Amino acid sequence: MRIFFLFLIISSGISPAFAEKGTYVDTVQFIQYLEESTALEEVKKGNLDMYYSRMPFELLEQKESLTNLKVFYTTGGSFSLLLNPAQGEKFNPFAFQEVRFALNYLVDRNLIVDELMGGYGVPMVSNYGPFDPDYLLIVDELEKFGFRYNPEYARQVISETLEKNGAEKINGVWTYMGKPVEVTVFIRNDDAVRKSIGEIISSELEKSGFVVSKDFGDLNKAFVIVYGSDPAELRWSIYTEGYAGRSAFVKYDPLGLAQMYAPWFSNMPGLNNPSYWNYKNAKLDEITQKIYSANFTSSDERAALIKLATKEGVNESVRIFLAAKIDPYVTNKNVEGVINDFGGGITTRFTAINSRTGDADLKIGVKQIYQGAWNPIRGFSDMYSKNVWDTLYDPGIFKNPYSGENFAVRQSWSVQSAGPEGTLDVPDDAIRWNPDLQEWELVGPNARAVSKITYDLLLGDWHHGQKIDLNDVLYSVYFTQEWATQKENDKTFDPEYSPQAAPGASTLVALRPLDEDTVEVYVNYWHFDESDIADWGGVWVTMPWEIMYAMEQAVVDGKASFSRTDAQAKSLNWLSLIVPRDASLIKQYLEQFIVEKQVPPALEGSDWQYYESRYLAAIEWIKEKNHAVISNGPFYLQSYSPEARTITIKAFVSENYPFAAGHWSEFESVDLPQITSISVPEKIESGSSIEIPIVVSNTSVLYYFITDARGEQVAGGVLPVIDNTSKLILTGEETKKMEIGAVDLKLYAVSDSVLRPDIYSTSFLVVGQDSGDVIETMLEQKTSNIADNTWFVSIAVGVIVLASVLYVRLRKKKRTEL
Repeated sequence: MRIFFLFLIISSGISPAFAEKGTYVDTVQFIQYLEESTALEEVKKGNLDMYYSRMPFELLEQKESLTNLKVFYTTGGSFSLLLNPAQGEKFNPFAFQEVRFALNYLVDRNLIVDELMGGYGVPMVSNYGPFDPDYLLIVDELEKFGFRYNPEYARQVISETLEKNGAEKINGVWTYMGKPVEVTVFIRNDDAVRKSIGEIISSELEKSGFVVSKDFGDLNKAFVIVYGSDPAELRWSIYTEGYAGRSAFVKYDPLGLAQMYAPWFSNMPGLNNPSYWNYKNAKLDEITQKIYSANFTSSDERAALIKLATKEGVNESVRIFLAAKIDPYVTNKNVEGVINDFGGGITTRFTAINSRTGDADLKIGVKQIYQGAWNPIRGFSDMYSKNVWDTLYDPGIFKNPYSGENFAVRQSWSVQSAGPEGTLDVPDDAIRWNPDLQEWELVGPNARAVSKITYDLLLGDWHHGQKIDLNDVLYSVYFTQEWATQKENDKTFDPEYSPQAAPGASTLVALRPLDEDTVEVYVNYWHFDESDIADWGGVWVTMPWEIMYAMEQAVVDGKASFSRTDAQAKSLNWLSLIVPRDASLIKQYLEQFIVEKQVPPALEGSDWQYYESRYLAAIEWIKEKNHAVISNGPFYLQSYSPEARTITIKAFVSENYPFAAGHWSEFESVDLPQITSISVPEKIESGSSIEIPIVVSNTSVLYYFITDARGEQVAGGVLPVIDNTSKLILTGEETKKMEIGAVDLKLYAVSDSVLRPDIYSTSFLVVGQDSGDVIETMLEQKTSNIADNTWFVSIAVGVIVLASVLYVRLRKKKRTEL
């Protein structure tokens, strides 16, 4: 069972003793710099090594501004609008799906990308943007929506809907029962792009006849007003959302659609708080839960589900996506080892671990040092906290930063599956947690499961010096099962966490510890990618059981809450282990456990000395550090200083830490797919065939989509690549189907191992078989008889052709460079 462990030792080139330190630097300091311009100058001077927030494009426009810098372009982030669809005491126009959907035509996505973002982005209409692996599955579905900036159409739809539901427009202002219809736009003013988006949408709504109230604030205020209040109170109508890149790039994303569209995931208005009004959509819940739990029998069926969920989510338009971001991030030129994850960008956990400057210290500027809460259940919901937390723990399984595929970090695996339709025997000595009896029970005879995963764990030490052991694993499994199961008057329930945990918990059949670092897990889960089965059943843990137990007791006793929503509803603290007040609360519970010799029901059976040593080590850690953040990664949290606006982490030195410095250097560089040469004619005659040669590099396959002047997709498919060449052949039948006028062509170059496409877009003109000489014929026209209808037709066709040629030349070879 130690094959993977031995492989790590051999491949890292170290001796059979574990490495003492897994990082090049001893200390990393995260320092708040609100102003990007100030941060940029500090990076140039070398006072900061890098800045963990996007740099406004205008600061990087001049060549001299790049002195002493390296610029990394990151994709994965997005801008969106979150709409409040609640029925409240006041009239809410966004309670009507037609009005929400109309906003897709009221917002100018091209303006946002070209002007507000300076071209550093791509228009986006669903949660999957052009840089996501699943985008090519849905692009044809998205094209059918035909979203274009069309405020007249949007206002027509709004008017028809509101009049049908009792509203009346008086002197250009919408009223209901004699009162003006007022909408509140919550605008993030700590982000220049989102501030401008908010101003634009506010202006468009005012032109549409609404009274607009603008509320400005940062994420902390949004936590209270948008995410923390009952939607039915209508304290907000629209919120200018923005999502940073993911923590990791994911090949087969199971959660994106659920997170952005489905109520069950607790990220839609109401957040599943039972005391609030909640957005409901059973169809989206059903489809996205199938995607999440891999309730499909093939990749084609998964693709069909993704299309269905995307179509429903876009139609509902509770969350409207506007643009996929291409964000520039900067480091000092002397920094080596930066890893630019396709999902997380340079803020990936690997950058701090792998970076080197020649000094013992690394200084990272951040826009905010701390917002939200630090707890592993429903904390780390803001990117500022999560970027730091990601450096403090080792995951069991992680994603390749360029392919999105799963690979083992501290949890290697082997999978045996009878899925999608068969089952395996489960040994009768395997165990499962019984929430009703509050004990582990044997699964007994005749138990069956779809898949079995055997995990070999690289355990090592926790930051407070205690050994990671199977009790940590058992408590983690207990916690998920206990909190995912809702009973009457259940105190182990959280409105955000429990609905998310339930689908996964319901698939766990049993687990079976084999030895001190090997566990078998039996699940009713199948995926066409075996590594996703391993990822689904994973039992790796990131905090010791005694901290989890103390947190759990504090929440059960009503002293704090795991989630923002629950804390807001109950007027409690949102539990944050980094805050001295909450760390002290955890310490009090640990001390109480010692006095009362209290042991978690899920871990009964060891001698008291074991439990006491765990409690005492955690207490000493909290006394020394003034926080309760304990994990297992290459860095530990040294200090949080709110006055100095800094967080300091230090390298974790342990003879049992398994990875040497430089272990992740293989991710420092990547060869991207690229379309290096293509020649598309400006004009194609309808009914004629054409062959377009294409030269590429680092490309496995090409996808192409052709949209005609009506905005309809008229051709598309997959082009094979042989020896870095390919060709796009359009037959006479295909060109004959194209509407006369300008036609758009999009090409996506994709690699099997690097899932960021090179995107090429251009246009060409489709002309009738006799219209190629229209302009010349028109100029040679000898007659001056204005009444001649043929002359008018020639003029009209000439204008159309001239306009189309101009459009094509403006669009020619416009491509998205990364």
